[in-house]
Amino acid sequence: MDEFDLAVAEHRAGRLDAAERGYRSLPESPKVLHNLGVLLIAQERFDEAEAVLKRVLELDPGNGPSAFSLAMQLLARGAYAEAWPHYEGRRRQPGLHIPSIDHLPEWRGEDLAGKRLVVLGEQGFGDQIQFARFLPMLPPNAGVTYVCSPPLMRLMQNRHARLAPGVVGAAPFQGDYWVLLGSLPLRLGVTLENLPPPLPTPVVWRGRGGGVGVIARGRPSHTHDAHRSLDPASTRRLLGLGLDLAPEATGARDFADTALIVAGLDLVITVDTSVAHLAASMGAPTWVLLPRRGLDWRWLRDRADSPWYPTVRLFRQREAGDWASVLDEVEAELAALGLRKGA
Repeated sequence: MDEFDLAVAEHRAGRLDAAERGYRSLPESPKVLHNLGVLLIAQERFDEAEAVLKRVLELDPGNGPSAFSLAMQLLARGAYAEAWPHYEGRRRQPGLHIPSIDHLPEWRGEDLAGKRLVVLGEQGFGDQIQFARFLPMLPPNAGVTYVCSPPLMRLMQNRHARLAPGVVGAAPFQGDYWVLLGSLPLRLGVTLENLPPPLPTPVVWRGRGGGVGVIARGRPSHTHDAHRSLDPASTRRLLGLGLDLAPEATGARDFADTALIVAGLDLVITVDTSVAHLAASMGAPTWVLLPRRGLDWRWLRDRADSPWYPTVRLFRQREAGDWASVLDEVEAELAALGLRKGA
């Protein structure tokens, strides 16, 4: 085992100080610096991590994982204009499976007057709900087909987008250009200061005394699910506060069905998963429980609100893995509001 492998072994074992010493003792190279950047992020040394990841890209401009990791750090501190070009590195990030259309040219800002644009949804359900807000920013004289995941189709049917069903590659989508949904902020010049509101949904929150709905766990295959989902004891505690909104509990067939349930609730309390984006897009008061480690970029750092969603309130772990204190805070706030369990 060489010195790099030894440092990686220390890293995987959680002995970060030893791993850092190992990485820093090695000659400078993209793979060593990338691992060091990931380590620094885990230690919340974000400024140092940014500098290291930028150095990787100086040495290897096509390094997708480092570009993507750098984008996450820039987005998390609100540097959107600087971040979006690096966010394109997600296309070369193993495990993300970013789609494309081979038989059409990719749209990179060309005039769309009278043209047909195919917008490909990507990544998770929450990403597709969150980024759909950029569709109305496209020129009104362009024909837009938004290809989203099937469970989102009924939710997304509205005056802003014509939807095409199915999985990319299953049909020869017709159009003049295609673009990734996650690339629209780059193409459209989106910053933290000019974020548009969420895309209107067919169902609007009305909040008629339906109580509280909760989601305790996200999709297990998510990279950071071990951090964002509640442990069994905390799950039981949260489920005791409200109606379980998980599809297996409600029988919801898709997000439109879940939206109908959310529409009658007073409040949604959820971990960082797609229902947070659904409820917040509907205008429902939404409390999002956030982990200390593996925190997603879109919630930024050290704030209790979200520029993406006016009705969101963020409850953050102070110590990694400590959901108990987060739930203490939630329960105290619920008691002050006098809210009850959903019916």
